[in-house]
Amino acid sequence: MSATAAILAYLPTKPMGLQEGFWGSITAIAVVQSELSATTTSARDQFIGAAIGGMVSSALVTWGGQSLAVYALAVVVSMTVCWIFNVSSAARLSGSTATIIALVPHHGTVEWMMLSRIAEVGWGIAVGVSVVWLVNRVEKLVGSGNLTEAPAKPEDPVKK
Repeated sequence: MSATAAILAYLPTKPMGLQEGFWGSITAIAVVQSELSATTTSARDQFIGAAIGGMVSSALVTWGGQSLAVYALAVVVSMTVCWIFNVSSAARLSGSTATIIALVPHHGTVEWMMLSRIAEVGWGIAVGVSVVWLVNRVEKLVGSGNLTEAPAKPEDPVKK
């Protein structure tokens, strides 16, 4: 499932205007679990982490430029914000996004990089959750025999 989600997440990224579509693929791989509930929990953490890390780090990089001090502050503040808002499960992901925003050279503004990163993560999440939902749905249908048996015909109320 992860490989399928990764490929499907990457294919349309250029036409969608996402310059670094591989982040959607990485996110799809990260969120895919065998059960839909585990996938949605992972997806929630990925998105919250990306959003918090992206917003905090872009604000700090805009304010202080790209430096080791700003990077360190961005990671610490991003992770702390997650803990303050009781989403500590997203803290490490916010730190990862802060690292990308603060350290990776980019074209365009920091704000554009943040929005692109959140869009790429969001796209990867949508694809990953969709693939797991579809696979789980097909497994249930196959397991119940609904794909191999003809549907039962309703009884004719006149014959009763």
